[in-house]
Amino acid sequence: MMNIEGEEMRKPIRLIAAACSDMGIGKNGQLPWSLPKEFQFFMDTITAVSYDAFLKIIILCWGRICWFSCSETVFPLANCINLVLSRKLTAVPPLAHYLCKDFGSVIHLASEPPLCHIVETIWVLGGPEVYKESLEHPCCDLIYLTDIMADFDCDVFFPKFDRNVFRKQKGFPGVPDEIHEENGIKFQFQVFKKEA
Repeated sequence: MMNIEGEEMRKPIRLIAAACSDMGIGKNGQLPWSLPKEFQFFMDTITAVSYDAFLKIIILCWGRICWFSCSETVFPLANCINLVLSRKLTAVPPLAHYLCKDFGSVIHLASEPPLCHIVETIWVLGGPEVYKESLEHPCCDLIYLTDIMADFDCDVFFPKFDRNVFRKQKGFPGVPDEIHEENGIKFQFQVFKKEA
């Protein structure tokens, strides 16, 4: 949808991930840890909408490898449209709603009818290249990054970001501050907010 000046409607872009001590986020297309409580926080966060009284949805932007590593048992996800970002795929994969070749296409899709009227947020779920590109977008305002307080052997990593631009928040609404422990692994939920 275009406003009076002809610019696309902008939707907030938010990243969510869990990273271990060296910012590793995965190994062989899987999470290298099993933390059900952390996964439940992830699921609750990406499916929450602000206005229950109105039809609002979330776009979940998945990289191809990230999409195919997710268990089909989590679908369908309430309030969500699943969009897979891939230059290799030629058809929308099973259980997904859209396929986009680049991140600009994701933004365009969310900004034009019919989705512009109902999309509330674009959540980026990985992998590294999708995270990197979305971090550079001016509409990226929040990073939900769980600190997994342990070392794991990983082959994919969350990209570096400027912590003077994205500042760690204390007491962020809906995000517990305390350190949790599950299966002998300590972790802490964190949110980084882009400073104006």
